[in-house]
Amino acid sequence: MSRPSASLAWLLAAWLLLVLALPAQAAGRERLSLDAGWLFHRGEVAMPAIKGHGMSYQNGKANNGWGAAAADFDDSAWRRLDLPHDWAVETPFDRDENVSQGYRTRGIAWYRRYLQLPTSDRGRHIELQFDAIATHSTVWVNGVLVNRNWSGYNGRNIDITPFVRYGDDVNTIAVRVDADAQEGWWYEGAGIYRHTWLVKRDALHIATDGLHANPVKQGARWSIPVEVTLQSSDKAAREGLVEVALVDPAGREVAKGSARARVAALESAIARVKLDVREPRLWSLAQPNVYRVQAVLRDGAREIDRTEVQTGFRSIRFDADRGFFLNDEPVKIQGVCIHQDHAGVGVAVPESIWEFRLRRLKEMGTNAIRFAHNAPAAEVLDMADRMGFLVMDENRHFNPSPDTLQQLTWQVRRDRNHPSVILWSIFNEEPLQSTESGYEMARRMVSEIRKLDATRPVTGAMHGGLTTDLNAADAIDVVGLNYQIWIYDDYHKKHPKRPLTSTEDTSAFMTRGEYASDKERQVFGSYDDEPSSWGNTHRQAWKAIAQRPFIAGGFVWTGIDYRGEPTPYQWPSASSFFGAMDLAGFAKGAFWIHQAQWVKDRPVVKLQPHWNWPGREGQPIHVMVTSNAQRVRVLLNGREVGEQAVDPYEMNHFQVPYAPGRIEAVALRDGREVARDVVETSGAPARLVLTPDRPALAGDGLDAVPVTVSAVDAQGRPVPLAQDKVGFALEGPGAIIGVGNGDPNSHEADKASERSLFNGLAQVIVQARREGHGRLKLRASAEGLQAAEVELAVNAASAPPQAPVAEPTTPLLSWRVSPPTAGRPDPNVVLAESDMNSWGWDEPPMRRGPEAEAFRLYRSSVNVRADRNDGRAQLTFGSIAGKAEVWVDGAKLGEKTDAAPAPFAVTLPRGVWRRQVTVLVQAAPGQPSGILGRVTLERGSP
Repeated sequence: MSRPSASLAWLLAAWLLLVLALPAQAAGRERLSLDAGWLFHRGEVAMPAIKGHGMSYQNGKANNGWGAAAADFDDSAWRRLDLPHDWAVETPFDRDENVSQGYRTRGIAWYRRYLQLPTSDRGRHIELQFDAIATHSTVWVNGVLVNRNWSGYNGRNIDITPFVRYGDDVNTIAVRVDADAQEGWWYEGAGIYRHTWLVKRDALHIATDGLHANPVKQGARWSIPVEVTLQSSDKAAREGLVEVALVDPAGREVAKGSARARVAALESAIARVKLDVREPRLWSLAQPNVYRVQAVLRDGAREIDRTEVQTGFRSIRFDADRGFFLNDEPVKIQGVCIHQDHAGVGVAVPESIWEFRLRRLKEMGTNAIRFAHNAPAAEVLDMADRMGFLVMDENRHFNPSPDTLQQLTWQVRRDRNHPSVILWSIFNEEPLQSTESGYEMARRMVSEIRKLDATRPVTGAMHGGLTTDLNAADAIDVVGLNYQIWIYDDYHKKHPKRPLTSTEDTSAFMTRGEYASDKERQVFGSYDDEPSSWGNTHRQAWKAIAQRPFIAGGFVWTGIDYRGEPTPYQWPSASSFFGAMDLAGFAKGAFWIHQAQWVKDRPVVKLQPHWNWPGREGQPIHVMVTSNAQRVRVLLNGREVGEQAVDPYEMNHFQVPYAPGRIEAVALRDGREVARDVVETSGAPARLVLTPDRPALAGDGLDAVPVTVSAVDAQGRPVPLAQDKVGFALEGPGAIIGVGNGDPNSHEADKASERSLFNGLAQVIVQARREGHGRLKLRASAEGLQAAEVELAVNAASAPPQAPVAEPTTPLLSWRVSPPTAGRPDPNVVLAESDMNSWGWDEPPMRRGPEAEAFRLYRSSVNVRADRNDGRAQLTFGSIAGKAEVWVDGAKLGEKTDAAPAPFAVTLPRGVWRRQVTVLVQAAPGQPSGILGRVTLERGSP
C-alpha cells in the first residue's frame, strides 16, 4: 500500500485540528468529585529567586508559575491522599506552637492534582470548586494563577475554561495553602478540608448558587418568587427557556412555571418565575418538611443544564416583647454554639460524623445552632433543614471592604434557600462594635445582605458597646447579646422596640467524668459550679433567658468541646472545657442539665456522679439529679435517701453517704414513676466493649461510623474510671480514620491505631472504602482485659461521580520560535538573555508556512521529574511536520528524515534536572511545517 503524499497528510492533519477546535455538542451538567488522587507536600516549596532580565520578563507572564505552581514541577516524591484533609491534626502537639490553635503545627503546604478533559468538553463551561481551604490559598491551573482567597471558611467557584486543555493533554492543578495565617482564636486545621468539585456545563448555564427560591407568605397565601441566574461563556448572545418545578416531601410535583431569558456573551441575566402554592406542608422543628425546587434550562427542546435546591415553607419573626415566632407560634431558642472539629479527624469531618454530632445535640434538646464563627459546610445546612434545627448563619469577618464583603455575599447566595437559617450574623465581639465606625460598617454589610435576601433579619453578637450614642446595634435587626445578663432588663426598657436574643452565654467549665476540680491536674468538676470569669453556670444563664419572654433565646458556649482555646489553662491542656459534650460527643454533666431544661416530649432523669468512691465509705457524696418531672426520689441499695420537688433551673441536689452498691434516681409525675436512672458500683475492668453508632456503612468512600470503646467489670457493669490503653485492628473494606477520648489534656495521636480510655470511654472512627462491600471486623485489645470484636456491614453504594485521576506528565510549554532561514541554522545558537523579541513565543500546535525559507528552530526547557530521569524516558512529539532534528543540551538525540506530519520520539539520557530542548525543523518545499502536537516527557518502558 502506497504512503499518502505530503499534501494529503497535511490535509488530514488540518482536518483533525479543525475537528478538535470545534465546540462540543452541549451536554447536561456534570458535577464530578475531585477529592481523589491529590499529591501533598507539607512545608514550603521554595520559589526560585527572580533574577536577570529573562527570568524577570517571564515572571510577569500569565502561564509562568514557578516552583510547585509550575505545570512541569517534579512532585514524584509527594504523598498521595484523598480529600478532605487536615494536616494539622496529623502533627504532634508542640508546646512552642500557638495555644489558641491547640498547640498544633500548621505552616505552609502544597497540593497538586492531574486531570484530563475529553475533547467533547471543548466549548463547555468548566468550573473548579473548593468548598473551603484553611487558611489562605492560591490556585494555579497549568501554571496560570487563577485564584487567591483570604479565608479558610468560604468556598470559591473558579471559571477555568480559558486555561484548560483537552484530549491527551493533562491539566495540572496546584494549590499553595498558607495555614500560618489565622482567622480565629480556636483550632482551625490546615489544608483542603472540605470537598472539591469539577463542574462542567454548557456555555449557557445556570450560575453556581444561581437558583433562589425562598417561599414567602402574603396573608393566607404562599408563593415562591423564583430567580434563576443564567451565565454565558459563549461567543454570541443566546436565549434559553427556564422551567421551574416544585416537588413536595413525598416527591410529587405541586407547582411549575417557565420563563425565557436572553444572555449576552460573557454576561448574565435573571429569569423570574412565580410559583403559587396552596396549603403547603409547613417546615417546623417537629416536622421539618423539605421541598425541592428544580430548575431546567433548555435550548429549544434540548436540556442543557439543571439544578435544584432545598427549601421549606415557614414564617419567622422576632418580636421585641415576646421573642421568636416560627409559623406564628412562640418558640424559645434553645441553642448552642459549635466549632467544626471532631476527635480523630480535626476539621476534615465526614458528613456522617456531622450527622452524629447533630443527632447528639437533638438528643440534648437543642433546637438551634450557631456555627461559630464562620460559614458551615453546605452539607451541614442540608442536615439542619432535614433534622429540624434553627440556624444562626455567621459571617467570619466584620469588614465591608471588597475582599471580605465578597465572602459575605457568597455565603448569603449559597445559604438563602435553607428553611433552617433564621438569622444572618455579621460579626462576633468586635472592638469597633461600640463606635460610629462599627455602625457604618454594619450598615453597609446589612445593605448587601438585603439586596440578596430580604426575608431574614440580621444580627451581630455584641459583648459590649450597647450604651454608646451610635453603635452597631443601631444598624441591625435583632440585637445579639453575649454574656450580658445584667443588661437584659435595662436595655429592653430603654429600647422597647428592639428584638433581643442571647447570641452567646454560659462559658462554664467541665471535664467529662470528673467530679472535683483540681488545678494541679487541670480538670473541672461536672456539677456546673465552675463558671468563667465573664460567664455564668449553665443553670444561671438559662434561667435568666427562660424567665424573660422578650429574650428570644440563647446559644450556649458551647455544645461540643473543640481544640484550642483551653481556657483558663494552657499546656498541657490543648482543647476547651466549655462543651456540654466532649470532643468525641460523649455527654458531660451539662448535657443532662440542658436535656432536663429543654426536652418537653418525654420524661428525663439523670443521676450524677458515678458510684465508685473507695475509701470514702460513710462520707457524703454530692449527688445531682437532673429531671423534667415534678419530683425526684433517690434510693441507695433499695432504701430511700430523699425526695424533692424538681427545680427546673437549679436542678436537684442530695448529700448521700457513700456505700458501694446501687444508687437510683426516680422521676415522678402525679406521684407515679415516669423514668428511672441507675448507677452501680463496679469492680476492676475485665473486658472491653465496642458499641458502633449504627450497624452498617455505605461503601461509597465517604460514610464513617463512630464506635464507642468502653470497659466493663466481670459482671458487665461499666467501669467509669478505666484509663486502659486500647489497641485497634481492622479487617475488611475500610480504614480507621481517627481516634479520640475527649480528654482536653491528652497528647495521644489522633491518627493512630491505639488510644487510652479516658474516664471509661474512647472513640474510634471507621470509614468504608469506595466501592466497598462485605463486612468490617474491628478488634479492640488491652493488656489484662478480654478483647472485643464487632462486625459492621458495608453495603454497596454509589459514590458521587468522580473526575478520573490522570497520571502526571511533563509538558513542554513556552516555546521560542526563530525566524525562518534559507540555510540550516546552528541548533545550539545562544539567545541573549535580554532578547525577548528576535524569536517569537508560542505553544503547540505551532504551524508555520508554507514559507520561502525552509528552516526554523523551536526551543523550550523541561524540568525532568525524578521518575523520568532514568535514561529510559521518552521525549514525545504528537506530530512534527517537516524533517527534524531534536537536540537536548547541545547533544543531538534523534532525527526525523520524512517531511510528512508524523509522531516522533527520542530517549532522554540521565542528566541534570533542567534541560534545554531545541528542535530544528526543515519544511518540505511548498508545505507548512512545525510542531503540530503536544510535547511531553513520558515514562519509558522498563
